[in-house]
Amino acid sequence: MPHPDAHRAPDRPTDGDDGRGDETASVEEVWTAAGYDEDVDALETARANRSWWDAEAQDYYAEHGAFLGDAELVWGPEGVRESDLHLLGDVRGRRVLEFGAGAAQGARYLATRGATVVATDLSLGMLRQARRIDAARARDAARAEEPGSPNGPLPLLQCDACALPFADGSFDVVFSAYGAVPFVADSAALLRECARVLAGEGLLVFSTTHPIRWAFPDVPDAAGLTATMSYFDRTPYTERVGAGEGPLTYAEHHRTLGDRVREITAAGLRLVDLVEPEWPAHNRQTWGGWSPLRGRLLPGTAIFVCRRSG
Repeated sequence: MPHPDAHRAPDRPTDGDDGRGDETASVEEVWTAAGYDEDVDALETARANRSWWDAEAQDYYAEHGAFLGDAELVWGPEGVRESDLHLLGDVRGRRVLEFGAGAAQGARYLATRGATVVATDLSLGMLRQARRIDAARARDAARAEEPGSPNGPLPLLQCDACALPFADGSFDVVFSAYGAVPFVADSAALLRECARVLAGEGLLVFSTTHPIRWAFPDVPDAAGLTATMSYFDRTPYTERVGAGEGPLTYAEHHRTLGDRVREITAAGLRLVDLVEPEWPAHNRQTWGGWSPLRGRLLPGTAIFVCRRSG
C-alpha cells in the first residue's frame, strides 16, 4: 500500500523562494523549480513511477512497515483501519482484487478473513517485498507449528491498473489504499477498468490524498496550514533528472473532488459514501506532510465507496 509521503515537501512553493537564494523569483519560476510546469502523458508517468517504486520498495517498507503492519488494511496516514471502518463488509467467500497493492498488506488482511484475493501493482520491486513478507510469515507459522494458518503466498501480478488483465465481472470487491489513483495520468480510465472487472453491483473502495491538500504546502508544521497554490490547477507534480531536462523520475496527478465524482459516475459506478477520516488522538506520528497538527484542522485522506450500477 504505497502512500504519498514527504516526496514533494522540499519542492513545494511556500513563500516565493525557489531554493536558489533568489527571493524575488516569480511564481512561474518557483513552480518550474518545484515541478508544476508541465503535463506528462500516461506512458511517461507509468514508466517513471514504476522505476521510482522499484527503487524505493525496501526502504519504504523499512520506514513504514511497522505502521502499516504485514496483514492490515490501513486506509491512510491517519492510521484508520478497515477493522475500524468496515467499508468492505463481510468478505468471506468473496472474490477480491487489490490494485496498487504495494506489499499487499491489505490483500493479506482480507485473505485472513476468508476472501479469495489477488493483489496487483505496477512495481515489481513492491511485489518482491510482498513475497518477502509472505516468506517471513510462512517461516513464523512453521516455527509456531500452525500449518493451517492463512500465511500462504498471495497471488501477485504485475500490471498497470489502467489495463487490468482480468475478464469482465471477475471480482465482487475491488479496493486500494493510496495505490495507483494519484500516480496515473488517466484516473478516469482506471475507474472504468475497476468497474469492468466488477460483477453485478460489486463494491469499489479506494483512498487517496484528499484533493484540498493540493492547495497547501506538503509539510507537517504550521507552514502547511496556509494555501499557496490553486486547488483548481490540475498540472501534475513532476521530477526529472538533473536540472529538469532529463528523463521523468516521478509524477503525481491532481484531481478536484468534483473531478473524482464525475469520473466515478462516468465509469458506471455510483458513489455510496465519501469518508474523510479524522485524525485519531492516539496517532502522534508524522508521515511526510501528514501530522497531528494538520490532521486536526484539514482532511488528509478521502475514501470513496462506490457500487457498480447493475
